[in-house]
Amino acid sequence: MTPTNTPADPPRRAWRRWPVVTGLWLLWTVLWGSVSPVVLVGGAVVAALVVLLFPLPPVTHRLAARPLWAVALAGHLMVDLVGSALVVAREALLRGPRVRAAVLEAPLRVDTDLLITATAHLTTLTPGSMVLEVDRGGRRFYIHSLPVRNAAEAEAQRGDVAAAERWVLRALSTTAAREDLPRRARRYGGQQDGDQGEGRR
Repeated sequence: MTPTNTPADPPRRAWRRWPVVTGLWLLWTVLWGSVSPVVLVGGAVVAALVVLLFPLPPVTHRLAARPLWAVALAGHLMVDLVGSALVVAREALLRGPRVRAAVLEAPLRVDTDLLITATAHLTTLTPGSMVLEVDRGGRRFYIHSLPVRNAAEAEAQRGDVAAAERWVLRALSTTAAREDLPRRARRYGGQQDGDQGEGRR
């Protein structure tokens, strides 16, 4: 007999979409700003219900999550959140409304919707930076950043985007996808592809 294609049962569908569930759970935790048991358990339940009740169409570009790099990415995000928040707080206290900001163009190497979205979220989660527009065809972000007082700080902000992109590539991309990326020098922040430094903070 020829097997028929039947929809996956809810538990199996939730398991197959575990990256989405995990992402929603992390977003819930960040928005609540707490790691209490109620928030963690409630976030897991809400994330699972969203995936079950509002299933998304199949994704053509698959991620290749690397658990160790994903944990390292989470740690990097937490450290960056604290460091960036301190920088923004310092500027607010010392300069107040005189703090200088800028809208910058930052190029991208990644060329899949999932990796671009992950990089945009990682950039926006950093205090002081917000992705205003994604130029999908030109593979670039337009970001609002502060503080930006001179050209060196503008380059450092672009370096932060490049660092976020590298973290996403390490944690979520396949080996083939990384090898297909153009290996051009990454000058922003004084770094190139493969450098170990991760931005200005």
